[in-house]
Order: sequence, then structure tokens, then C-alpha cells
Amino acid sequence: MQVVDPLTLVAPTLADAEPRSRLLAAVFSALREKSFSAISVADIVRLARVSKRTFYEHFPTREACYIAAYEALCSAMLARIAIAATSEPSVEQRLFATTHAYLTALEEVPELARTFFLEIQLAGPEALKARRDVHRRFADLLRLLVAQGQIERPDLRTLSPSMSIAVVGAINELLMVRLEEGQPDLRPLAATMVELVEALVLPRPPPAVQVGGTT
Repeated sequence: MQVVDPLTLVAPTLADAEPRSRLLAAVFSALREKSFSAISVADIVRLARVSKRTFYEHFPTREACYIAAYEALCSAMLARIAIAATSEPSVEQRLFATTHAYLTALEEVPELARTFFLEIQLAGPEALKARRDVHRRFADLLRLLVAQGQIERPDLRTLSPSMSIAVVGAINELLMVRLEEGQPDLRPLAATMVELVEALVLPRPPPAVQVGGTT
């Protein structure tokens, strides 16, 4: 059986991978069939074709392996977003390109998107910390995108660290609602996500001037 990583960026095929990558690839494969709560270490080592001893040489628990798989997948997605951020000439186009890249990547792995958005809290406090770290990296990427846009558009407003975290939280809430509703098509959310960012960074129009006095 050949197990390929979900985004062709995370892990090589089982035939060529070192044990840790094989274990991560096995987690991705298992999550396509079962929820996190239903997966055991035995499932992972069977798919990875390694021993339990090898598993515990790399990960102390099933949860630790799951978190490592989550972090690897998110790193692959953030790398794809970063590439998309340089592909378009204008700020608005780059915002849409990065959003589209993110949603497309999630659509490619619907089972993984669902488990990592809706089940990650089951892996305990370390998993929630990993999710916060990923959200912070995504927020930093958004801030960088806006800062780079200010070179060509000095009128853009700066996206503050706290506001960028709030944006990422709103984006992830949109995704969670859609996934909970069983809708794997995520790209329709792109326009809303871009509108949210643009509302924060595009210059505000001047207030309307009222003609005439008041009585």
C-alpha cells in the first residue's frame, strides 16, 4: 500500500520515508477512515508498517503523533499560502489568491480538514496549544501580506497583531460552521474572508458632507 501525504508536501511515500514520516503518513491515512477518537496506536503502526517500539521511539502517545501530523499539515498549507501571496500584482488580488489557496488546500483533504477543525480539542491541552501556534503563524502571514501591500498602497491601514488574531479566529469559525454542516466545498467562503480583511485594511471613505444646517 502506498500512502502519499495529503498535500504532497508533508511526507514522502511509505517506501522511501524514514519512520517518523511513515507514522505521520499513517495518521493521515487512518483519519480518512476513522475519527481521531477511534484511532489506536495499533492502527497507526499497522498502516506505517513499523513496530510499536518504533512508534514510542518517536512519540510518547497517540495524541503526540496526531499533533505532529496536524502541525505538518498546517505547515504545508501555510507554505502554499505564502507562495500564493507572491503570485498576483495587486493587494486585493493577493488577498484573494492566498484565501483561495488556503481553501483549495483544505478541500483537497476534506476528512483531515474536518478532524483537525472539529476534533483537535479531543487530543488535550497540547493540541489546543498547537492550534493557537498555527493560528498565530497564519495571523503573522496576514500581517506580512498587508505590510508588503503598504509599499505600493501607503493608504492601507496596518493590521495589528491582536486584530490579525481576531481575523484568523473569524475565518476559522466560518470554516467550522461549514464543516459541521457537512459542506466540504469551502471556496465559496473566499469572498467573505477577503471582504473581512479588506474592511479592516482598506482606507475608509471620507464622511459624507451634509448640505445645509440643522434646525
